[in-house]
Amino acid sequence: MFSVINLSFKTLTERYNPSLFNYFYENFPEGFWVCEKNHKIVGFIVGVKTNSEIARILILAVLKEYRRQGIGNILLKNFLREVAIENIKHVELEVETKNKSAIEFYMENGFEIIDILIKFYQNGKDAYAMRLII
Repeated sequence: MFSVINLSFKTLTERYNPSLFNYFYENFPEGFWVCEKNHKIVGFIVGVKTNSEIARILILAVLKEYRRQGIGNILLKNFLREVAIENIKHVELEVETKNKSAIEFYMENGFEIIDILIKFYQNGKDAYAMRLII
């Protein structure tokens, strides 16, 4: 778990309490995936079921030097496969409005922008709420 927490500090602007990672894993292990290369964790996704029909992606992160190699797609596809097994109807997430590469990534994977969330992040930046109908 330490490797995942360390990767989150390297790749994300938001800071999360390390105990949250254990909490999310314990509550929905099907939504917690990591990707390794050469025995090193280079990416991960954390998601949860919010109710019987909705899942939420909380974090998807890939080390900068491993981006654009399909790792994010692999992590997302594994997560989506697991929530489909759980009969989830749609998946939600938030992404910073200025994170063009992440927005493009999610839109290429079928997500749509459904709302703008003003000052959503701790640093006061705005986010788009996005949704994928499964």
